[in-house]
Amino acid sequence: MKRINRGAASLRKIYYQLLILLSRKLGTWIFPIFIWPVTTAFFLFSPRRVATGIDLYRSVYPDRSRAFHRQCVWRQYHNFSRLFVDRFYLHEGEKVHTSSEGWEHIEEALQKSTGAIILMSHMGTWEMAAGLIRQKRPQLPLLLYMGRKHKEKIGTFIKDGLSRSGIRIVTTDPGGGSPLDIIEGVQFLRQGGLVSLTGDRSWSGRERSVTVRIFDREAQVLEAPHVLALLSGAPILMFFSFRTGPKRYHMSVVEPYRVQVEHRSQRNDAIRRSAQHYADHLERMLRRYPLEWFNFDSFLGRRLDG
Repeated sequence: MKRINRGAASLRKIYYQLLILLSRKLGTWIFPIFIWPVTTAFFLFSPRRVATGIDLYRSVYPDRSRAFHRQCVWRQYHNFSRLFVDRFYLHEGEKVHTSSEGWEHIEEALQKSTGAIILMSHMGTWEMAAGLIRQKRPQLPLLLYMGRKHKEKIGTFIKDGLSRSGIRIVTTDPGGGSPLDIIEGVQFLRQGGLVSLTGDRSWSGRERSVTVRIFDREAQVLEAPHVLALLSGAPILMFFSFRTGPKRYHMSVVEPYRVQVEHRSQRNDAIRRSAQHYADHLERMLRRYPLEWFNFDSFLGRRLDG
């Protein structure tokens, strides 16, 4: 099975490399045409992931039919493919139009040199969000954490595009103990920079997580962003980006949240409160933009009483 998965991954990589080459020679107009059948194939031949999506939309729309939930997954997959195309445009230097709310929170953190943790999610994708942030403010001191396995999966052109734009990418090794190099992140924050990472999905399944409540169900979110906020004293700024049309996105930055304690014994409770605060906003955004959820792994767990 692992050999089959590696073979499929290699074929996808070759397909995308060929597609990128053709688009650069013939024009980016061919990209959406060729990406549609790939997305459709994933939908048709990934029954487990489709079932995971149906389970999610059953919680978002509890009064709708299974056929409606399946249609939501279909639209979710094709929304993702359009986002992939826009991500390619962005990293090729084409203009992507944006609107924003709450951007002043990022500007304030930079002006006061307090630093901030930009807590992203799989509402949209972190790669697109990082690119949009850089487009809006080119001289932005941004350190982006990602897992080594995740870094290996994304296209080379995306990694190169992020690096060329000045974004500092730090690859973490989940097998090496801590999910993050906390010291490096704390130092960057204390220098007034922004540290960005996703909080709604583990990179390897071995990182420490916090149990939260979403849609009256149990879910796990990463502990690391909240620990980083506690150790550094920097505020957490939750960042969401949503596609509103071709090459058009809306960015939403939630007001600062600080993880503070008076005694060490309060540490775990403070981290849990911060994680649930994040989960509450994630649920709110999921209700508002349900088809912009691009975490295709199982996220929601058992139903909680009360």
